[in-house]
Amino acid sequence: MRNQRQPYRGRQEEPYKVNHKIRAREVRLVGDFVEGGNALLPLEKAIKLAQENDLDLVEISPNVEPPVCKILDYAKFKYEQKKKQKEIKSNAAKIVLKEIRFGPNTDEHDYNFKLKHAINFLKEGAKVKAYVHFVGRSIVFKERGEMLLLKFAQALAEFGAVEQLPKMEGKRMNIFIAPKAGKK
Repeated sequence: MRNQRQPYRGRQEEPYKVNHKIRAREVRLVGDFVEGGNALLPLEKAIKLAQENDLDLVEISPNVEPPVCKILDYAKFKYEQKKKQKEIKSNAAKIVLKEIRFGPNTDEHDYNFKLKHAINFLKEGAKVKAYVHFVGRSIVFKERGEMLLLKFAQALAEFGAVEQLPKMEGKRMNIFIAPKAGKK
């Protein structure tokens, strides 16, 4: 037996109340179908006005007294809302985090190799997380690891800004470097 309050699987609840689902006695109607751009009307009269124009009465602002409604094509309205949400989502900045691993005894050649990679990552707009991983007894060389990360951050100063200074987390010492704005 299905619970009565649970909606059907796959079906989403409508975000706006439409036509007879609006529960107010009186509504404030806004838009092109009203003189002066807005008017206070009984719900039945507003629904009738919408039906005469082959459109829907949609509750735009339910939290005010009386609720604000608009006459429009609901299917088209939902489509445009979905389109706007998709556009907002696609314009949102996607932050990529690239990791670079060092050991406390990393030699100069390996350091330079990783530095070049970090420069490319920052130019592409990705954040860089550089860390020194201490294995076994190498944990006694914390200062060496910190010096390595600070030297790394200093070498990347013209391409990125340090977001977080070297910080020990377990057996790793991390530093975060974000790309500078306009450096792409």
